[in-house]
Amino acid sequence: MKFKSVLFSALFVLCTAVFFTNCTSGGGGKATDKKADTTAKKAEDAGPDTLSVVKSDYPPTDKALYDSLLKFNAHGDTSGRWPVKNQPTPLGGAILPFKRVVAFYGNLYSKKMGILGELPPKEMLAKLKGEVKAWQKADPKTPVQPALHYIAVVAQGAAGKDGKYRYRMPFKQIDSVLAMAKTAHALVFLDVQVSLSTIQQELPLFEPYLKMPQVHFGMDPEFSMKDGSKPGKKIGTYDASDINYVTDYLAKIVKKNGLPPKILIVHRFTKKMVTNYQNIKLRPEVQVVMDMDGWGEPDLKTGTYRYFIDREPVQFTGFKLFYKNDIKKAPHHMLTPEEVLSRYKPQPIYIQYQ
Repeated sequence: MKFKSVLFSALFVLCTAVFFTNCTSGGGGKATDKKADTTAKKAEDAGPDTLSVVKSDYPPTDKALYDSLLKFNAHGDTSGRWPVKNQPTPLGGAILPFKRVVAFYGNLYSKKMGILGELPPKEMLAKLKGEVKAWQKADPKTPVQPALHYIAVVAQGAAGKDGKYRYRMPFKQIDSVLAMAKTAHALVFLDVQVSLSTIQQELPLFEPYLKMPQVHFGMDPEFSMKDGSKPGKKIGTYDASDINYVTDYLAKIVKKNGLPPKILIVHRFTKKMVTNYQNIKLRPEVQVVMDMDGWGEPDLKTGTYRYFIDREPVQFTGFKLFYKNDIKKAPHHMLTPEEVLSRYKPQPIYIQYQ
């Protein structure tokens, strides 16, 4: 597929455009009152509470093993881009690349935003268990870690009381996801779509959850509308400086609480969604995954992965699979674990189902 064709098609790969019709208007949720915004502003200015490093109970990472797994994950890459050079060895307790994370994505308020909210909890978790087994079979050398990837701040079509076009989920919904994850021994990712807000305003609200070792974070450039456009009208963007703000914030939480490294998921399916990727700073406390977030037929997804993930290396890669959108055009199918692992260099270490 020629680059121009891939880029043109990718502009139509709006992985979550249906979100805007699925949320009620207003600021929404326990985390949206003035007290929460004031707390977020103070945290934005100061970062996590005054930093005092707590010694971790996790044994140090085996660097030789870590490096060998990075090489294995590069899947025979000959470009020189993978594994990413000069990256720091993570703190003890790191998940990647020792395990492949397989996550179900969505929101409990909507059946259209992803598999996480589409099925009743028991049925959803059983389906997740099946996908975990499929990935384990496809790559027996890499243990599989289940996860629930929950959209905690949702872009919406209504401006809301503060005109930010985003809906913050009630904390009780996050608590429900944590309870579900516990029964499945799964990680939890809290994902934010900031719309006309900013990552600096939204991230601090979730610090109480991010202090938990099993909770990680996701940021979605598609709905970061820096030019003031309404979300869904065009594709948004984050700069390396935004990502560096998040990794610095997460790193301070890790050090202050003696935690294992956090995983940060950054969604991407166009070039402009992430600017100045080469300036993204890697830290031993945070593992950064650039997640290929586009839907469509296999060739389109392959082109998107090649141009916007493989050729602009950061640290780790992810790949999103859509139960419905990937099969819209017959006779195309959703890629199998075996196909994903055989097609891509590097092999994605984070897999997300919507």
